[in-house]
Amino acid sequence: MDTKPTILIVEDDDEVRTQMKWALTQQYEVVLAEDRQSAVDSLKQHKPAVVTLDLGLPPSPGDPREGFSALADLLQSDPALKVIVITGQDERSNGTQAIGLGACDFFSKPVKIDELKVVVARALKVYELEREHREQLATGESDSFEGILGKSSQIQSVFATIRKMSASDASVLVVGESGTGKELVAGAIHRLSVRQKGPFIPINCGAIPETLLESELFGHEKGAFTGAHVQRQGRIEMAHRGTLFLDEIGELSGTLQVKLLRFLQHRVIERIGGRSLISVDTRVIAATNVDLTKAMAEGRFREDLYYRLAVVVIPMPPLREREGDILALANAFLQRQAAAQQKKLVFTPRAVKALETYGWPGNVRELENRIQRAAIMAENGRITPEDLALTKPYPQFEGQGLGKAREALERQLIEAALMKAKGNLTRAAAELAISRPTLYELMEKLGMRK
Repeated sequence: MDTKPTILIVEDDDEVRTQMKWALTQQYEVVLAEDRQSAVDSLKQHKPAVVTLDLGLPPSPGDPREGFSALADLLQSDPALKVIVITGQDERSNGTQAIGLGACDFFSKPVKIDELKVVVARALKVYELEREHREQLATGESDSFEGILGKSSQIQSVFATIRKMSASDASVLVVGESGTGKELVAGAIHRLSVRQKGPFIPINCGAIPETLLESELFGHEKGAFTGAHVQRQGRIEMAHRGTLFLDEIGELSGTLQVKLLRFLQHRVIERIGGRSLISVDTRVIAATNVDLTKAMAEGRFREDLYYRLAVVVIPMPPLREREGDILALANAFLQRQAAAQQKKLVFTPRAVKALETYGWPGNVRELENRIQRAAIMAENGRITPEDLALTKPYPQFEGQGLGKAREALERQLIEAALMKAKGNLTRAAAELAISRPTLYELMEKLGMRK
């Protein structure tokens, strides 16, 4: 027989306490407490998943400060706990303040049994989902593929392409904004390919000065130039029978583009200062965060090199377009930090809202860095927007100007409404509280397809 989930009711009024216990006892193991100390003791003893907390506790039932102190003590003892705050009839602002301090929900007296049951069930569902996710992360059974986390349709499409490419030896071009995980994709393709036992050799073409990059790629002979005291293999040669990953390929100079094209055509290289040709068997995966089509039109990137590299193109979606992945990734990074620092860490509701509404221009890399910072800065294991440095309103629009920011926000809201309405324009318009013709006009102005 399955055990019932445990619920703790913290209420100083004996009649209300009994009423709530009677309402919940069929579905839950109900534990009672009447003040702050007994609540903390009961939490440690019974380990409930959900707590209902009356803010008016002794010794000053008419003052919410004791209730707020109890809330802080409970969450400090168990940051994953779901606390539902109960306020007086005319004290909605106290409930809102409690949410800001970490409560998951609130409702006002008099207690309505049907409402109580719904709110408790909802809180328990959130608790169970978070617990399952933590367990999945601990056992390695999370929504991940070759070390890349995500369950959105956009990232699942990337996973499907990686699987297909594992059976091929064709060159691949991974395109996307900085921080989207292009090198992770390259590594995944290598590990799943027949070259998995060979080396995976990465080089960032934009991080090395042009004067040194040729030597890094092609190697040099002893005495080829001042400082060349020994013979040295280049990255291309190191990748023999493995995979060469050329990151930021769009930064390659015209001269090096010609030399790379020659290698891709003939699969031989010549070290700087050398006179012999060296055959190299390697698969090439390139990546870029710039528009190579535009670069070709402007004469900054060779068209013949592009088509040698882009046999298959894998577009990496920006984090803001990966529906549902922001919180999944955030929780994964947070649990990683919790394990590293050997302490419990959870996001406050305000932090969750900040994570979901921020535009993430730096994508997954920025998300990971902010959470690493927050884990260090957080007090009592509770991550706030301040810890994440996400307290500015609409930070994703900063520096865009009012016109562009308004258009970007309108586009985001329309896309979200269309997604929720599954493409139904009438329902999307209703969700946005505008008429269908107005929605048409906005979409036309923004260049969005109907």
